[in-house]
Amino acid sequence: MIKYKIDVLHALKNAGFTTYRLRKDKILGEATIQKLRNFELVSWENVNTICKQLNCQPGDIMEYVPDNNKEEKINV
Repeated sequence: MIKYKIDVLHALKNAGFTTYRLRKDKILGEATIQKLRNFELVSWENVNTICKQLNCQPGDIMEYVPDNNKEEKINV
């Protein structure tokens, strides 16, 4: 399972991007902001935008956490 390491909206706010500015300047849409509020995953395009604004890598804001309840298999 992929999850956020940080509160993305809080990090954006600290970088000067309030939710008002994100919407007004069309950096992120309202649906994306709502997903981030609920710690739901967003599209790679939005991850790209977030990383651009925070000057970071995806691994700085997201991480893989194994789901112990499900057995994961990868066929190679």
